[in-house]
This record gives sequence, C-alpha cells and structure tokens, in this order.
Amino acid sequence: MAFSLPNGRTQSGLAEINVTPLVDVVLVLLVIFMITAPVIESGITVTVPHTRNTRTLVKVKLVVTIDQGGNVYLGNHRVNIHKLPALLNAKLARSGQHSVYVRADERVSWGMLAQVMDQIKRSVPKVSLVTQPYNHPVS
Repeated sequence: MAFSLPNGRTQSGLAEINVTPLVDVVLVLLVIFMITAPVIESGITVTVPHTRNTRTLVKVKLVVTIDQGGNVYLGNHRVNIHKLPALLNAKLARSGQHSVYVRADERVSWGMLAQVMDQIKRSVPKVSLVTQPYNHPVS
C-alpha cells in the first residue's frame, strides 16, 4: 500500500501479515479437540461375538472389557482383576447405576470370562454381555 507524505514524496508501507485470524482458528480447533477427545471410544480393539438376539441400547453404562490377551479394562483403564469389585463399587456409587456391560473378545477363553464375571458379580447385581448382530440373515 502506497501513501503520500505532506512534502509530496510517495512511500510504500510495510506489508504485515495479520495473525489474529490464524490464532482464532487454532484456538477454536484446540477447544474442539479438547472437548471431543474424551468422547472418542477407547482404542481397545475387541471383536465381540455375533448373535441373533441383539438389542440396541442407548444408555451410557459402565463397561468392563476383556481383550484378546486377557487384559481387563474398566472404561479405558487397564485394571487388576482382583481390584475390579472395589473399583466397580466406587464408580457405581458415584454414577448411581446398578448394571455393567461386559465386552469380551470372542477369542477369550471361557475360564477368563468366568473369572471376570465372578469378580463383577461380587459388586454388581446386573451384568449384560455385549454382542454384535449378524449382518445377514442366518438360518
């Protein structure tokens, strides 16, 4: 941008980049990521078994996950199976819920699932197993 001085000389101005819009966009993106990061589902990969009788549930409940390696998670945090009843009691007391979902990989041994269910039943009256519906009709 050029401008004229009172003495008649023409001088060009300094070209400056306005960083305010850039900072605004970066801050908005930061806030969006901070809000959505806790909502994103856990990175625990589990292939749940397929069943015919599957209901879609919309309530958010406490989830205990058993991965293929036999690791037990409460929510997104890995826990010791023997501390599971105490942790469940504390979380359920805070949330006021009375039931828990169990997501177990289909390759988990029956013995491992039975041990986890036994620990959960020590503190939770109602336990539901998470399954996946078949994608095609099965006869």
